[in-house]
Amino acid sequence: MSTTPSPQRDRTSGVFPTMLFSHGDEQRNIILNHTPFTVGRKVDRDLVFSDPRVSREHAKIVFEGDAFHVIDEGSKHGTFVNGQRVERSKLERGDRVEFGAPEAGFLIFHPLRNTSNTARDFLKQLPEMHISNEASDLEKLVMFLEAARKLNTTGVLDEILVTLLDATLRLTKAERGYVFLRDGTGVFGLVAGRNSQGEPLLDDKTISHSALEEAIRSNSDYLVTDTSQSVDLAVRQSIVAFDLRTVICIPLRKPQVKATRSEGEPGDAASTEVIGALYVDSRFASRDIGTVSQDILRAIATEAASLIENARLVQAEESSRRYQQELSIAASIQQRLMAVTIPEVPFAKLRGRNLSCKEIGGDFFDAVNTPEGLVAILADVSGKGVAAALLASIMQGMIYSHLGSGMPLTEVVTAVNRFFTQKQIGEKYATMIVARLGPDGDVEFVNCGHILPLIISNGKVERPSHGNVPVGLLPDITYESDRCHLKPGDRMMFVTDGVTEAENAMGEFFDNPRLEEVAATSKSLEDILAAVSDFCAGTPLNDDCTVVELIYTGPPA
Repeated sequence: MSTTPSPQRDRTSGVFPTMLFSHGDEQRNIILNHTPFTVGRKVDRDLVFSDPRVSREHAKIVFEGDAFHVIDEGSKHGTFVNGQRVERSKLERGDRVEFGAPEAGFLIFHPLRNTSNTARDFLKQLPEMHISNEASDLEKLVMFLEAARKLNTTGVLDEILVTLLDATLRLTKAERGYVFLRDGTGVFGLVAGRNSQGEPLLDDKTISHSALEEAIRSNSDYLVTDTSQSVDLAVRQSIVAFDLRTVICIPLRKPQVKATRSEGEPGDAASTEVIGALYVDSRFASRDIGTVSQDILRAIATEAASLIENARLVQAEESSRRYQQELSIAASIQQRLMAVTIPEVPFAKLRGRNLSCKEIGGDFFDAVNTPEGLVAILADVSGKGVAAALLASIMQGMIYSHLGSGMPLTEVVTAVNRFFTQKQIGEKYATMIVARLGPDGDVEFVNCGHILPLIISNGKVERPSHGNVPVGLLPDITYESDRCHLKPGDRMMFVTDGVTEAENAMGEFFDNPRLEEVAATSKSLEDILAAVSDFCAGTPLNDDCTVVELIYTGPPA
């Protein structure tokens, strides 16, 4: 249980301010629940940067005079607020704070959020709501649920927490209310506090932590309306020390969707995950809490947990939306990087098609015209998605530049293997084939663990068996090339394993025999892709499919 002394909260709400940390693809929220909050390269800093432009003890954020300030601690490259270098600066909502350089990452202090008009109007009305002493439990429950559902349209967590506390305090007539939530590390920390006058509470040092811990540990309600009548509570030092007479703590349980449940059968609360706790107390024995039944309080906690989970889902959905947007941009960049310009040569034609099973993939093909002839490249990086696409882009650039400099095929492959093995980029490897067709029809090729190429001549298919291990598996390995000869009209075809391993609804593979049968009768690579599509019959591809066709048209006139 976190009992670290906390800073002042937002004076208008009692909710701790948050900071959005962004660095490259990483984005996460940080709750500013203690000061000073330190920033730097040292591992003991609250926020650690690895960028060398960030000093070991770069800056700190402190709470002074009802406001948060960022203070530079003599850093070499400076601290910036909204682009201006500062030694000390008061932080306002939405301020962007950078340390050393923008590329090192930045913080957005207490990000501004858009709140719907419905939520604003409701929050203005909430302080004016009064509960009649004659109101029934049902009327009180209806009031709270109406309040909760109105606010649920916003998806703003801090407003949900404040509304939860205000409604709970009005229902129970208790003096203080707190909400504790579990963070990503599993620690329960204070995120909001209010009193019955609507004022924010500054810390949780005077509550009964033993009651809070017991409710969370046992995943059960803790409700005592007059501690003086409970002999067993005499050992609870906080209750005695702070003269607490009413203590209520109810776990906030993560909503679960059950497939079936018999009518009237209660849910198994003890097995439900606890995501937080609602705590209220008073220094007097409540005469009114008895009229607010425990069922009403459970309903409040259940609805609150649902709202909190919904707010988190909205945040996750927004993060997912940003990720998909960035992925779309990455896909567009990859497509432009891998756009192949087929060289025109008088003795050959080359065509290629790539179908990715995801937005971006690890297959690529390319063509380079060299003094010795036309080179075709086809590669398949292990895995899928962003990592495979990044490595594919790097590989393509390396191969293209090496071939353009006149490097022999075996040395090109050796250089790529050296890059994969020496950079220690994880369990990544690639199969690839590089083939160079000369004006006389001679072909030199290096096959690195790739599917055997197909040579189609007069309706017959041959599969040269030459091969090496994939690049990236073994360092300092020697790669060898092989040769064959094409007659005018002959075709050499290369495919990735996404073609041979394409599955239909029965789980059958397209496989090599079908590939050879289609290749023998096909007129172009389009026939191969059409055959794969017909075979899958709507079953989605589970790997990238790429086909490259190299046609020898005859020696130059």
